[in-house]
Amino acid sequence: MEKPAILFVCLGNICRSPLAEAAFRDAAEKAGLEAEADSAGTADYHVGSSPDPRSIEEAAKHGIDISGYAGRQLSVEDFERFTHIFAMDHQNLRNIEALRPEGSRAHVSLFMDLVPGREGAAIADPYYDGEEQFEATWEDVDAAARALVERLAERG
Repeated sequence: MEKPAILFVCLGNICRSPLAEAAFRDAAEKAGLEAEADSAGTADYHVGSSPDPRSIEEAAKHGIDISGYAGRQLSVEDFERFTHIFAMDHQNLRNIEALRPEGSRAHVSLFMDLVPGREGAAIADPYYDGEEQFEATWEDVDAAARALVERLAERG
């Protein structure tokens, strides 16, 4: 079976998607699952920028260093490079689908669709909220990441 290649996408690639990437990398490593992971934004606001300091701090609370991550924008090539592209919310899902080339191989969906009982839910953007919202974002992306690793390991 082909090694999974997972892309996590939010608006600016500095809050939710880097946390999702970190949570997935951590869960995959703990499960012994080999997979590629990256994150991107649908907008170009933060290309080359480090994640939001509050995201860096939240990941650090879980023993994960994301300070070296750099923001990038979703590209057409991503639809062939990645087996799965996960959107953090409905608007980003629409933006991903608008860019998606016909016949692309990537499976595209909301990240929370993987969590039983949370299908169709968005991961709230913590950017304009307080630090406590980053903790809630981590809880969501961590639950979805663990569910994704479990699903991929079953196929393995």
